Amino acid sequence: MAGAALGPPGPPVKVLAAQLRRAERGAGGTWELRRAAAGRAPLALRAVWMQGTVLEVQRGAEGGTARLQDGSGAFTVLGVEQVPQGRPCLSAGKYVMVMGVVRSCSPEPILRAIKMTDLSENPIHKNMWNLEVEDLHRVIP
Repeated sequence: MAGAALGPPGPPVKVLAAQLRRAERGAGGTWELRRAAAGRAPLALRAVWMQGTVLEVQRGAEGGTARLQDGSGAFTVLGVEQVPQGRPCLSAGKYVMVMGVVRSCSPEPILRAIKMTDLSENPIHKNMWNLEVEDLHRVIP
């Protein structure tokens, strides 16, 4: 029963590009992330937390766009020049955290940026990301 999973969307949910590619449009601007475990209702998402390496940046159009890669696939972030960033992080090779609102999931995820942070100085962020996401999805009801 999808209705049970569609309460008010909470904080951004950590996801990988490959997971988000499988999401389907839900009600009220949400996206429903199907879950592999039998009997688990889809998870309603509006905002997500993703991390990845910046592949390229295009300035100007729609506040700038960045294409990132998280190990499971690529995704695009819109409005990257219009959000809080802390240290500048809009250059190829930087490892960044992005919080954003999901705009599209297929053929690959597209987010509208809310916040970006450069995580490049500590490789643990990149090394642990898949495990963090896996652990979170194991405990989310």
